[in-house]
Amino acid sequence: MAQKRDYYEILGIPKTANVDEMKKAYRKLAMKYHPDKNKAPDAEDRFKEISEAYGVLSDETKRKQYDQFGHAGIDSKYSREDIFKNIHFEDFFGGGGSRGSGSIFDIFFGGGGGAREHRPQQGDDLIYKLQIPFKTAVFGVKRVVEILKTETCGVCGGSGAKPGTTPKTCRVCGGTGQVQRTQNTPFGRFATSSTCTACHGTGKIIEHPCTTCHGTGVVKRKKRISVKIPAGISSGSRLRISGEGEAGKLGGPPGDLYVDIYVSPDPIFTRDGDDVIIKQSISITQASLGSEIKVSTLDGEVKIKIPHGTQTGKIFRIKGKGVLHLHGYGRGDQLVVVTVKTPEKLTAHQKELLRQIAQSFGETTHSKSGSILDKVVNGVKEHL
Repeated sequence: MAQKRDYYEILGIPKTANVDEMKKAYRKLAMKYHPDKNKAPDAEDRFKEISEAYGVLSDETKRKQYDQFGHAGIDSKYSREDIFKNIHFEDFFGGGGSRGSGSIFDIFFGGGGGAREHRPQQGDDLIYKLQIPFKTAVFGVKRVVEILKTETCGVCGGSGAKPGTTPKTCRVCGGTGQVQRTQNTPFGRFATSSTCTACHGTGKIIEHPCTTCHGTGVVKRKKRISVKIPAGISSGSRLRISGEGEAGKLGGPPGDLYVDIYVSPDPIFTRDGDDVIIKQSISITQASLGSEIKVSTLDGEVKIKIPHGTQTGKIFRIKGKGVLHLHGYGRGDQLVVVTVKTPEKLTAHQKELLRQIAQSFGETTHSKSGSILDKVVNGVKEHL
């Protein structure tokens, strides 16, 4: 694919050129390469290239975008119609010749919004934001959502006309939805088209509107829609329900409904991919001597073994107790992160027992950091 030329180079102007300098250069080149005056094989392509360059650089916003990002900043943001729509007859012919409301795009690229308006058009898409609990995202569920949407009127069948009557062909545009207009220019006669104001581009006139939809062919109503939320879905996911958007125009298909999923945080579990994490406190004695404890999982409580000498921050893995894989079989795991909890209140007897334990390790309890209790406390603090 050939690389696009620089827009400033095409118009033969410096990057510092003002609007008047740019317009003057455009007029000169446009007249030189207009296909009605220049019969060279590449004249039409050159004319379109010149018009495209002017269409971008004559628009302040597009020009800034182009100066910063080059062609990539234009091609990714604007259609060809967006580029050409701001070039009008007065830009092209200046103060002389006939003027009209048509753009260069309308003349040379078969433009005219009226043509699109007259064709069946797909309805707009709808977006519904749905918040679900953590466990619902893990296991999936069916939810019913209620939306307000337009649907084809059931009384008139979408024609907009009162039952027993039919829309009439517009006499102004002859049913085309567009009005043709001829412009006299220094280069000859140009035919332009615009949307018919009598029928608003539909090509039909409704003399007796439907009393239900008032001639629009659509009605607004609430609809309850069942949404299947797959197991393992994550926050930020989007579900598409085909055909549940707004009604189409002129017999076009309806749009789609997009359901954006937001998962509420859980007070116990957090998620890391398809694994879930839970924090679990254990006592000094459980950590020192080992124990068997109960921990919560998404499926209920299970028992895990705590080996003696367990330290704060130790992670235990419970296989298959995580989130169901969204695009496959099986589940993730559950990770249990333990924290050794230091007792805050001790009885005199408990303190004495701890002193005896400290002495059995050859430690003195009056030291600020020497006792076993102090070491446990300091160890916990290091992991917080």
